[in-house]
Amino acid sequence: MRTGLTKKQKTTVIYFDEHSRIIEVQTHNTDLKKRLTAFAAKYPQCCRQTDDDEQGGLTFEIEKGRLSFRLTTPYSEERRKAASERAKVGSYLTDEKFSR
Repeated sequence: MRTGLTKKQKTTVIYFDEHSRIIEVQTHNTDLKKRLTAFAAKYPQCCRQTDDDEQGGLTFEIEKGRLSFRLTTPYSEERRKAASERAKVGSYLTDEKFSR
C-alpha cells in the first residue's frame, strides 16, 4: 500500500503507564498489524482495534499483561558457529530428502 510516508515516518508507538490496565499500540508494521488484527478477532475481550489513520497505520488497545517484550542476549561466537553448522546440516538433510 502506497501511503506517501517514508520508512522513517512509519513508526510503531507503544503507550502504557503504571496506572492504566490498557496498552495502546499504534503501528505501520505490516506483520504486527496482522498479528494484532488476528488477536483482536480471536480475543475481543482482551484486544480491539480503535483507529485506522487511512495512511496504513492502525491503533489497538490491549489489556496489560497480553503484550510482552523479549530481550535476547547476543550469541557468542561459539554459539553462532554451532548454529551455522546445524543449519548447514539441516539444509543438506532437507535437500537430500527431496532429491529422492
